Amino acid sequence: MHNSAGVGSREEVLGLLNGVRPSRKPCFSGLISVTEPGLASAGLNFGEVHTDSTKMTTAALTSNRLFGFESAVVPLDLCVEASALGARVDFRADAPRPEFPMIVEPLASRAADFNSKLEGDVTRYERVALVLDALRILKEQVGAPNDVPFVVGAWITGPVTLAMQVLDIRNLTADMAREPDAVGRVLDTLTDLLVQVASAYRAAGADFITIHEMGGSPGFVGPPVFKTLILPRLKRLLAALSPPRVLSVCGNTNRAMQLLAECGADALSVDQANDLAHSREVLGADALLFGNIDPIGTLSNGDEASVRAAVRGALDAGVDAIWPGCDLWPPVPAANMHALVDETRKYSRMAV
Repeated sequence: MHNSAGVGSREEVLGLLNGVRPSRKPCFSGLISVTEPGLASAGLNFGEVHTDSTKMTTAALTSNRLFGFESAVVPLDLCVEASALGARVDFRADAPRPEFPMIVEPLASRAADFNSKLEGDVTRYERVALVLDALRILKEQVGAPNDVPFVVGAWITGPVTLAMQVLDIRNLTADMAREPDAVGRVLDTLTDLLVQVASAYRAAGADFITIHEMGGSPGFVGPPVFKTLILPRLKRLLAALSPPRVLSVCGNTNRAMQLLAECGADALSVDQANDLAHSREVLGADALLFGNIDPIGTLSNGDEASVRAAVRGALDAGVDAIWPGCDLWPPVPAANMHALVDETRKYSRMAV
């Protein structure tokens, strides 16, 4: 277990999330941050952590306990909101190595055919309730002796990413162009659900919320579609939530940073396809920008030297915190995780 000596405080990270920059750059995430070495250290199978709040919590804490990562985040899969809507989940419990759960089949083929059967308080749905329990347990762990300080994060999908879970993804892309009104109605329904889930997560103890809009990124759908169909829903979702709120987007978002800023998040997290220096120039000095270490090419498949170089590059380009560009890919070697945290700690004070 790491000792917290020399490590910044939880209050510094919370301050950053609220717009007060500390004298260093932290290394944390608002997304899934579980590794094979971490799971092995806790004697856990990845397939079992999604249906047991204690095991979920234990898994979420492993990157903090082993590597000094400054966050513990739940849930640990993409399917929580979709399962609340009635989608069946394959938890990949029998997979020989960790695999992320997946939806077995969509709830509807086309946007026009989608009919939400969600009724009543969303917190009564089993998977949402499990995440709420895990958040309460995590919050109780904050400040434990000899622990590296950490913030408690929770994340939700963006409305389009959720739509890709419950609709046939092959038709959804076509429907965005062919039947935008029908897609918009689905996104409005899903946005309402996401507001409920994220609000419940905050009430249960999450220090901050990340909206992970992978599928609805302007890097994938293009800025025009994003502006007309997705931006209004993200603005409404973010406006309904209490700060701090992070918007995480994937893909090449270089042409759309101003659009992303208009969503109203307190910070933006971008992936390795983003030109950080350009984004900093577009956003200005005051905006919070997190990123953008490649979770597969660098963290999982690279060596320690490439991880350290990526950290230095991101800090030089002006990020306010080192984040993996997306969810951690579980096979990441322990040595690379140590290098990620250590290089951030060593180099960040020079970059402030």
